[in-house]
Amino acid sequence: MNAGRQDIVRVARGWIGTPYCHQAALRGAGTDCLGLVRGVWRELVGEEPEAVPAYTMDWSQPQGEERLWQAARRHLVEREAGSVAGCGDVILFRMRAGGVAKHLGIVARTGEDASFIHAYSGHGVVESPLSGPWRRRIVAVFEFPKEVC
Repeated sequence: MNAGRQDIVRVARGWIGTPYCHQAALRGAGTDCLGLVRGVWRELVGEEPEAVPAYTMDWSQPQGEERLWQAARRHLVEREAGSVAGCGDVILFRMRAGGVAKHLGIVARTGEDASFIHAYSGHGVVESPLSGPWRRRIVAVFEFPKEVC
């Protein structure tokens, strides 16, 4: 793993234990899954590239709009469909069939002991095994901009 990717994982792990708070992005105080990625961005890239509008926990589920996916495409580098995620990659999940993709995580380890760092309600920021059920939900893989990696 190159130094840039190691930095992404190191910074993301620094958020572990941060409580879950919808729409927040402050290490140690509160964050959601998008806030975690935003916080890692701020530390490694700098100022966030756009203001984040208010969003609901359903991420436009009723309208069927892939707003989170579209935003990721604007600021991260989307990997080829079906790509295997590497350390430091941002992974986007569809939590249920037919739903919009609305959960993000950062890959921390690959291989047999693969894991990812994410924030979710009731748990805060944790590092979880990237198990089969999680892997099946991945719909896109992104890299941070090249200046980070």
